[in-house]
Amino acid sequence: MVSPSEIRASHPGRVLLTGANGFTGRYVRAELEAAGHTVIDAVVGAPAGPGQVMLDITSLDNCGRVMDSVRPDYLVHLAAISFVGHADAEAFYRVNVIGTLNLFQGMADAGVKLRRALVASSANVYGNATAGVIAETQTPCPVNHYAVSKLAMEHMVRTWADRVPVVITRPFNYTGVGQAPHFLVPKIVSHFMQRAPVIELGNLDVERDFSDVRRVAAIYRRLLESDCENEIVNVCSGRPYSLRDIVKMMQQIAGYEIEVRVNPAFVRQSEVKTLIGSVDKLNRLAGDVPVIPLDETLRWMATA
Repeated sequence: MVSPSEIRASHPGRVLLTGANGFTGRYVRAELEAAGHTVIDAVVGAPAGPGQVMLDITSLDNCGRVMDSVRPDYLVHLAAISFVGHADAEAFYRVNVIGTLNLFQGMADAGVKLRRALVASSANVYGNATAGVIAETQTPCPVNHYAVSKLAMEHMVRTWADRVPVVITRPFNYTGVGQAPHFLVPKIVSHFMQRAPVIELGNLDVERDFSDVRRVAAIYRRLLESDCENEIVNVCSGRPYSLRDIVKMMQQIAGYEIEVRVNPAFVRQSEVKTLIGSVDKLNRLAGDVPVIPLDETLRWMATA
């Protein structure tokens, strides 16, 4: 007997991908295209080539026009302000919450019937949860505007569950080639590749669950093609690493020791101390997507 997910996988569709030019978007696009889907990139500003449309998610009218012109079978919504330290607090809500609402309302206004929507939230919604491995049943307790906006977005999206099959992902930290240098892992890698004598970091003992962006893209495709709906799913590896661990790995890769200085300005008052995710539900819904070891990801980044 063929499962619904196998039926969907054998009949690829048109995917509207928001945040297409972002770090994650380029890997998700490649993953979807390799599976036979037609991907329409939603970009900010004028389209740079075929297969792209201009999308301003803060404009309901624009969202409706794009939905009407593309008429996608699937939506993968990655567009967001994702840097926790972003200076404009209001922008988190304008883009992450209202922008997402505009996408769904624009879809409804255009009469588009999606097979499935995948919306990226964040594991930051869990806040300072330190009681072992965090499952999706953990009560959210966001401690910064980014996380609050993502949790508000989740609640808003779930009001559409009776009209659109939705999967909400809560990705934990992930990294890879092309991630912006203001994120911690690219910063550490670039310092080592430049053979800098000193690096300034914040709390070295903050623990994070790191994944490789290529694995995250594969998980997103599997969830999009799965027969699950109206689910919230952690996207994680289940393996914690501290910044101290990452520095040690890079010292082995680069072949020298760097001087690490803790800069108090980089230590946030609302710092989430530990984020380690449970992979149980993920494996049940998406299958066992092999974990790429972090040192392998770091070597990939170092040699790119």
